[in-house]
Amino acid sequence: MSFITDIQQRFKKGTIVEKLIYVNLGVFILTFLFNTFGFLINYNGNFITDWFILPATFEGFITKPWTIVTYGFIHTQFLHILFNLIALYFVGNLFIQYFTQRQLLSFYFLGTLFGGLIFLLSYNYFPAFTDELDRSYLLGASAGISAIFVGIATYAPNYQFKLPLIGYVKLWHLAAIWVLLDFIQIPGNNSGGHLAHIGGALFGFLYVNQASNKKINFFDRILELFKVKRKPLRTVHKSKSRKTKPTSKSTKADYQKKVDVILEKISKSGYDTLSSEEKAFLFKQGKK
Repeated sequence: MSFITDIQQRFKKGTIVEKLIYVNLGVFILTFLFNTFGFLINYNGNFITDWFILPATFEGFITKPWTIVTYGFIHTQFLHILFNLIALYFVGNLFIQYFTQRQLLSFYFLGTLFGGLIFLLSYNYFPAFTDELDRSYLLGASAGISAIFVGIATYAPNYQFKLPLIGYVKLWHLAAIWVLLDFIQIPGNNSGGHLAHIGGALFGFLYVNQASNKKINFFDRILELFKVKRKPLRTVHKSKSRKTKPTSKSTKADYQKKVDVILEKISKSGYDTLSSEEKAFLFKQGKK
């Protein structure tokens, strides 16, 4: 029982990235438990996959409409969930350096939704998938992760990673390679998965652009349906102390100018290049 209690405590105290990882792992374990029970009672199927993965046909989707989201938590292969959760851990933690945890959850769910829509539309309207339609389905967290990855790459394209044997690589380069690999692999064995990844990536790109471009307002209605209030994209840091906000307009303008300079520096060179004074200043402003 102490192990279960420890997991519960870690889940409660964890970030939204860690909670999503725990949920995906939990569903993965349940999938295999149901698979074993099904074998023992001679049931040719699995309750989790039968009811929560997204079918390619419109008829199948209409009978199980919740699968447009639930498929994003289902994995049936160890390597599939391993690579997805490693990607979620790294891009998710980078994402919450700039955005709120609520926004990450919105990206994950709505990226999954858009990935599912692209999958359904592609399989029902492109002739290439006619023969595969009745036996195809979609599962996995990759569409939601693609939305998070491309979203943060759109917001901070010049953020740099130092890769072994390669050197510094900008975030937008990695995101572009990510999307390109999905595109060129569409004719392969996992066409639906790659199409869903592109759908999630498209959502991440358009959502971030919506933050500064009021002409794109389509996503606001969708967010209302999910009861998710979109906040302005901003850097958030936790702090135990609260400071009084500056009252004069000139002081506010000076503070905002300093914040803008620091954020521009982060977008070009990464958070680690900030001085200790700049990190401390940004840390305090995150709670205002």
